[in-house]
Order: sequence, then structure tokens, then C-alpha cells
Amino acid sequence: MTPEELQAARDTVIPDVAAGGLSVLFCGINPSLMSGATGHHFARPGNRFWPVLHLSGFTSRQLKPWEQNELLTYGLGITNVVARATARADELSAEEFREGGRLLTAKVEQLRPRYLAVVGVTAYRTAFDDRKARIGPQTRTIGETRVWALPNPSGLNAHWTAQTMAEEYARLRAAAESDTDTATA
Repeated sequence: MTPEELQAARDTVIPDVAAGGLSVLFCGINPSLMSGATGHHFARPGNRFWPVLHLSGFTSRQLKPWEQNELLTYGLGITNVVARATARADELSAEEFREGGRLLTAKVEQLRPRYLAVVGVTAYRTAFDDRKARIGPQTRTIGETRVWALPNPSGLNAHWTAQTMAEEYARLRAAAESDTDTATA
């Protein structure tokens, strides 16, 4: 992909991969220019979302960004706090995050996933005005949807390895599976 093609993707919006009643709706910060250009979530080569999703046991194999719609067969989906594609998340304003939090709340109220998993605790803190949020389950719910903050899978997030991220994502997977087991018992 040429630099010109990437720049042409600035401010594009890519469709959610979502449906009603999902187990987990993953929520990115916003699409990268690569995602905007390809129309696929977490498409940037250094992004670890797809490997971590597999390592954590959410998927039986590592999906590629262009296979994103297969997530629905696992009861999973993807959306973003802010819909527009940028080169870096720091190009987004605090107001865009807050508005994104309002729109995300409405989306979750409509789709009613069991869990909303925001991948990026800083984005979660800003979108939901919760400065004390930490990685893991949150006290906030949206209707009956539980909220979980996960590490940002961006390759720029050097504090987390793919393995330590996968361990945290697996905690969410275990909670979601436990909820499913309880509901069917």
C-alpha cells in the first residue's frame, strides 16, 4: 500500500462486525489508516489483536483481518470508540472520545452483547470519564452488558507482550464462558 493510498483513507469509516446478542463485542480505539484503506479492523501489520485473540482461546485458529466476519460464528464482534481512521490515536480529541462513548453506549444498548471489551484502558477512561479504570472487569455496566478494559494490541504498546495480553484476554474469555455455562445450566 502506498503512502498516498494510506493518506486517502484518513477519516474513512469502516463497518462494524456486529450482531445482536454477541458474547463479546470488542471495541478498538479507532481504525488505523491501514484499516481505513482495507476496510478491515486491526489491519495494521504490527497490531497483535488477531494473534492475541487466538492465543487467548477466543478463536480456534489465527484469523486474518480480511476474515473478520468469521468472528460472528464465535459470538464475537468489533466496533470502535471513534469511527474515523487516523494515523495515530493522539489525533483524536477528548470530545471525540466522549461522543464516541455516548454512541458506543447506544450501540451496546441496542445490540446487548454480554460483554463490551474496550481494547485500550486510556480510551476507556476518556470515553466513559472513569479516570481510575484499570485493565480488567469494570464496575460499569451498560444495561446488562458487563464492561471489561483490555490492553491495547497495538505494536506501540510495549508494556504488554502478546503472551501477557493473551492471558488478560483469556480472563475475559473464561468469564464469558462461565456466564454462558451458568445461563444454560
